[in-house]
Amino acid sequence: MLGSVASLRRYPVKSMLGEELAAACVTPAGLAGDRRLAVVSRTTGKVASAKYPRLWRGLLTASARIPDEAVPGRVLVTLPDGRAMWSADPGIDAVLSAFLSQPVTLAADPEPGASLDRAVPDAVLRDGVTAEVPAEVSRIAAAAPAGTFVDYAPVHLLTTSTLRRIAELSPRQRADAERYRPNIVIRTAADGFAENDWLGRDLRIGGQLVLRVIARTPRCAMPTLAHGGLPRDADALRVPARHNRIVPFGDRGPEPCAGVYAAVLRPGRVRVGDRVVTA
Repeated sequence: MLGSVASLRRYPVKSMLGEELAAACVTPAGLAGDRRLAVVSRTTGKVASAKYPRLWRGLLTASARIPDEAVPGRVLVTLPDGRAMWSADPGIDAVLSAFLSQPVTLAADPEPGASLDRAVPDAVLRDGVTAEVPAEVSRIAAAAPAGTFVDYAPVHLLTTSTLRRIAELSPRQRADAERYRPNIVIRTAADGFAENDWLGRDLRIGGQLVLRVIARTPRCAMPTLAHGGLPRDADALRVPARHNRIVPFGDRGPEPCAGVYAAVLRPGRVRVGDRVVTA
């Protein structure tokens, strides 16, 4: 037994704050309702992501949730001033454009080849979140079924071992799971960055769900940003950059990593408390 499910999270609108769940259905596209919508720049056509903080860090002050699972695609977006709108409301594009000071639209379907700008993490640590820093263009959902706005793969896993290790190495002596935006936090007893060793493993969670770990998760500047009530914390990235700089996948060089990406081999329902074992 590797551990158990400590928490479940989904983010109905990419880069906005999400919601914690007691249980969720997981399909080949990921947790039901996760990253099904995204804000898209009408200037560049790219997906807006807080991975490029200078333009889009404000997204992390808004939240999105699905109050009624029986109404597919209906997402409630709440701005930091308390205003709430449904994703299908006719005026939502204008409201989001004014909120972000950029012309945007809320999209339900990614364009073919959809991409986003990902600021070079070390440059953000050096120059700050308001600086115009170099960025790489990343294609979204490269290892996921079409129709979602996930970064790479359908499911993102993070262990409590990794969170404990980051907290131990951080001057603040804490690490907040919300900053790393996992779907499933797995309670583990191992030491250090435990999921580094899971690459290529198949994991069974609960009675049905089977995932295959396909990549370590390279960290961007996003964990350093304010997330709702959580203040900025540069050490949320600086610690992995100093202590867990490894190759995430493919032919990429070493990068700060925390967590792993997984593909769905067998869909199923997952609940908080479910056992996680090697399949």
